[in-house]
Amino acid sequence: MPEKEKLRIDKYLWAIRIFKTRSLATEACKAGRVKLEGQNIKPSHEVKIGELYQVSKGIERKVIKVTGLLENRMDAKSVIGFYVDETPIEQTHGYKSMFQAPLLKRDRGTGRPTKRDRREIDGMKNDFFDDQEKS
Repeated sequence: MPEKEKLRIDKYLWAIRIFKTRSLATEACKAGRVKLEGQNIKPSHEVKIGELYQVSKGIERKVIKVTGLLENRMDAKSVIGFYVDETPIEQTHGYKSMFQAPLLKRDRGTGRPTKRDRREIDGMKNDFFDDQEKS
């Protein structure tokens, strides 16, 4: 397993497959969506084993503990040994969508939604996603 002594946070987040590209990881750091102990960090921040990072990616929030340094991107099964996902179950995307998603089901045979129905559906969706970003 390739390990290194010094590693930037943007490269680490890319290598463990949190972000699809390194530039997305860099932008997330610059925008304040990657935090260490509640403090924003720069993309050049040096990662240390044992640190806890809070990463926000869209409506998804993760808490990641560094268990190893990985310089190059590897397949998803191999990177599991380099971090521990310590995100509380209540903050996971699957948990929120399972319990808090609005029910947007229409009865079969009722036809297409009218303009009024469509506005109500859109309003429910917007309310749900606005609540998600606040929490």
